[in-house]
Amino acid sequence: MVEKLEEMKAILRKMKEDALKEINKAVKNGSEATTGEPTGDIYDQASSERDRELGLILNDRERDKLRQIDEALLRIDEGEYGICEECEEEIPLGRLKVMPFARYCVRCQSDMEKLQAQTKRFEEDRAYREISFGDEDEG
Repeated sequence: MVEKLEEMKAILRKMKEDALKEINKAVKNGSEATTGEPTGDIYDQASSERDRELGLILNDRERDKLRQIDEALLRIDEGEYGICEECEEEIPLGRLKVMPFARYCVRCQSDMEKLQAQTKRFEEDRAYREISFGDEDEG
């Protein structure tokens, strides 16, 4: 078991290193894209802005991934790695190899995603009803 934890630690550290490289690359590219005077026509400028926004989104994902990796490394140190935070069952090694920072077993992760999807749908429906009722009041 200790060997498996060391293997997972090495995988997580490599993932962290790769994520940091991606963030640094995105920051470098973003700063290069925003320096100097705007060039090109409005379409070039719009394309550059879209690329910059995409870079920021990807940067956020990488930061989130970094946070998850750090949390997984902490769980290893605390002896809680590989245990589902929901049902407290052991997370299969196959899942951990695919997603080393997994906090939930497949069943619990699936249940949580279904609940999140239902909640999102409910909130969207409620927002739509509020907009629809708001339009009727204006008429």
